[in-house]
Amino acid sequence: MNVCLSTRARRGFSLVEVLVAVLIFSLGLLGLAGLLVMSTQSSHASYLRTQVGFMAEQMANRMRANPQGVWAGSYDSAAYPIAGVSPVCDNAAGCSPLQVAQRDQILWSRQLQQFLPAGAGAAVQCTQPGAGPAVSATQFAYRPPYAGTCSMTVTWTETTLARGGTPAAQTFAWVFQP
Repeated sequence: MNVCLSTRARRGFSLVEVLVAVLIFSLGLLGLAGLLVMSTQSSHASYLRTQVGFMAEQMANRMRANPQGVWAGSYDSAAYPIAGVSPVCDNAAGCSPLQVAQRDQILWSRQLQQFLPAGAGAAVQCTQPGAGPAVSATQFAYRPPYAGTCSMTVTWTETTLARGGTPAAQTFAWVFQP
């Protein structure tokens, strides 16, 4: 008889072990799901930051390609994105530096709206030529003679669970010489 009681007691004990194991496994899966959510959010945040860096570099390159537009202050704006239609230029006359700057601003604004969350904005402000150091003859031979600097600021919002799900403003600021 003692043999039968010990077998029954062992069966009940193994059922409790299985329930505890299932509970621990379930808690592990919940933790893994939380890590997956945080990983996805971090990946999206890094995607947005990469897009901002790429778009800022692209606009800076557009400005470098149009130094006369930069000198004239055609790229300065505190209210990106800018709406409008790109100017149409004919093949005979080409585009003026102002028209190229307008086209660049409109295309860049479309990219800001397409690749960043709603409400994202930007500002570009350049110092006028002559406000910075003088350009020497050797510098003139190697780059456009723009003595000033431009500052670019791009702002957008990110929402993460780490901050309790509240949106946090992010800012990318860059000072460069076109």
